[in-house]
Amino acid sequence: MICGMVFSRSETRLVGLTVLVTAAAGVAYYAHVGGTIAPFVLSAVALALLASLVGRSVEAIGDRLGAGATGVIQSALGNLPELFVVLFALKAKLYQVATATIVGSILANVLLVLGLAFIVGGAKHGTQRFEAAAARRISLMMVLSVGALVVPALTAQLHSPAAGHERALSIAVSVLLLVLFAASLPASLKKQQGEGGSAPDEAAAATEDGSHATESGASHAAAGASDTPEGASHATEGGWPIWLAITMLTVSGVLAALVSDWFVAGLTPAMDALHISQAFAGLVIVAIAGNAVENVVGIQLAARNQPDHALSVILQSPVQIAMMVAPALVLLSPLVGASFTLVLPPLLLVSLLLAVVVTVVVVLDGDSNWLEGAALVTLYAIIAASFWWG
Repeated sequence: MICGMVFSRSETRLVGLTVLVTAAAGVAYYAHVGGTIAPFVLSAVALALLASLVGRSVEAIGDRLGAGATGVIQSALGNLPELFVVLFALKAKLYQVATATIVGSILANVLLVLGLAFIVGGAKHGTQRFEAAAARRISLMMVLSVGALVVPALTAQLHSPAAGHERALSIAVSVLLLVLFAASLPASLKKQQGEGGSAPDEAAAATEDGSHATESGASHAAAGASDTPEGASHATEGGWPIWLAITMLTVSGVLAALVSDWFVAGLTPAMDALHISQAFAGLVIVAIAGNAVENVVGIQLAARNQPDHALSVILQSPVQIAMMVAPALVLLSPLVGASFTLVLPPLLLVSLLLAVVVTVVVVLDGDSNWLEGAALVTLYAIIAASFWWG
């Protein structure tokens, strides 16, 4: 009864399919059904479906909380699976997978996901413009956080006096990054006046009178909310209530963390069966699956002509990975019998710096188009190809 009141028909189907696939992944994991590949694939599909649910929830709360707060909340929940995936990988002694996953998560967001969002948004709406001040703030935090990750690696590569003390240095850097992240939250959570993409006046009008005659409402209807009388009523009433959106975000994040355990458990057999190296698996496969939330949400928001929300959701994730997830892994790794540091191999280090510099150059002008997106995706493909052999 409640589902019929707040969910459209397409959303009800999505929830049902997510429950079904997640249950199937759990059966494959606990009952050892499906050989070596099926548990891995089912877990990956379950993560993607959970990401789609998070996407619907983010859309529901976006106009109420603002782009910055939406990005922080969504990225925090979206990165919970990332934290658990790497912890489970460290517990399984898959150190190359763990290190490559951290770097790969950043690369996947700043190159692949942002590039795809620019391509989809540019192809559908032409040049999209977002708030330049917010882009500069996120870019600054991203450069600072990635720069902090680079320092421990350089001390080892350059044989400085700090070489040999990488663990102690990583702990110190992690604590400082966590403090900086906490200090940055007020600015990230503040809702800027007039934000909301390229048509703030229309978005405000839609919020005030409940009408979805704007482009955002048309996109929501295209997703399936208006293909039935019930869906039309759902769209007219303005989508999910805030309590349901927050509940769905929380439940989806917790389930994604649970499914990430099954995903890692199926990773080693799948790598052996498919002859995939640890470095490529961590950099590409695990990183994309672990960031499935951002992969879906950022592209959805760009397609709905909400570039401010899309940029915040996509770029908040690598900032949180560098400033929160990586430091947390350094501090928590002893709990799983591992010793994780921020020392990166040279090729991962160079790839990370190159990706961040190119991304900052692209977003600082405050607009995007499909060609910039294609360039970002191409760079990601080149970096991924270089790790195919390990």
